[in-house]
Amino acid sequence: MDLFERMSELSAEGFYCSQIINLLAFEMRGEEHPDVIRALSGLPGGLGFSGKLCGSLTGGACLIGFYAGKGAAEETAEPNLNEMIGQLVDWFETEIGQFYGGTDCACILEYEKENMQSPCPKIVQAVFEKTLEILEENNL
Repeated sequence: MDLFERMSELSAEGFYCSQIINLLAFEMRGEEHPDVIRALSGLPGGLGFSGKLCGSLTGGACLIGFYAGKGAAEETAEPNLNEMIGQLVDWFETEIGQFYGGTDCACILEYEKENMQSPCPKIVQAVFEKTLEILEENNL
């Protein structure tokens, strides 16, 4: 099964952008983190479908944070955590934001949730691939 088919399956199961990005990454690593996926349900549609910052971008940032951030008192975050997230944000603004006129879902979807089937799958795939690239470049 190719990436787009798997993304379509997850979408048909009721998952959205931020969740799909993280589910795909966890699957690739043979991991399951249902609590993380549940927590990510607040991000799609620009934070609870309010049209704000794209859930693919925030989902990608969360994936970087999952592998590079601090998760327990005895842990420390990767020293370049914010740089990695900044790299994703800069890429997103250039590659996605400039094309759609902004990084908010309202801009990308032109204020209509029904438009999700048009730009969202290719954005999810692009963010997933870029996020993995950033993680791999940092040996995470």
